[in-house]
Amino acid sequence: MTEFQTITFEQTGSIARITLNRPDAANGMNGAMTRELAVAAARCDSPATKVVVLTGAGRFFCAGGDLKDFASAPSRGQHVKGVADDLHRAISTLARMDAVVITAVNGTAAGAGFSLAVAGDLVLAAESASFTMAYTRVGLSPDGGASYHLPRLIGTAKTKQLMLTNRTLSAQEASQWGLVGEVVADDQLTVRADELAEQMARTSAGSNGGVKALLSDTYGNGLEQQMELEARLIAARAESADGREGVDAFLSKRKPEFGPR
Repeated sequence: MTEFQTITFEQTGSIARITLNRPDAANGMNGAMTRELAVAAARCDSPATKVVVLTGAGRFFCAGGDLKDFASAPSRGQHVKGVADDLHRAISTLARMDAVVITAVNGTAAGAGFSLAVAGDLVLAAESASFTMAYTRVGLSPDGGASYHLPRLIGTAKTKQLMLTNRTLSAQEASQWGLVGEVVADDQLTVRADELAEQMARTSAGSNGGVKALLSDTYGNGLEQQMELEARLIAARAESADGREGVDAFLSKRKPEFGPR
């Protein structure tokens, strides 16, 4: 796919920028958008990319699934399953890649938009952003990894509150709950996301990928198993080009120059 219809994709050096681009439909996810997200995520999973910035065009980050699209399908269940599968493929790829994923939440994040927003490694939100699950309001259930990420971020009780009551959190409330890492003024969101992306682009992709992998495994492992993974990974990093460069630079009192991996 050389051109995207529902998202925009831009690569500048080692930084990729993905923008959900259906502003007239509140960036609602239809079959085309989730397919394109999966393709874009796969494109970012390469040594050429160290940072992915994901945001939305217009007033919304993403209002969730496009219900008009769902209702028009001959088989709603089959169609929604395909949309969810493609979204999950995108989120899984973003989670497993070495690149740091920055979600810059520029407006309302509802349903699958909420799920996608908190799937970022670093989550930024504009002051006017808001977060709501909204699934049960229309008789549906959560997807996009929400039932995986939210309990780990905020616990089961607060997750149930969000999913069952569809409570809307402001950006500041989302930050206080631990869903958002940083809240910035609306007109500073893009600037701050770019600053953070440039900062992460100067770091070691392999080290960042190691952090992501260790944290992904931690809830399924016992202490000894997790420590064994830590020991094996830090040993591998010590042998890597970035590991050697980082240690040598520290000892030489200079800034390290890390490569693509």
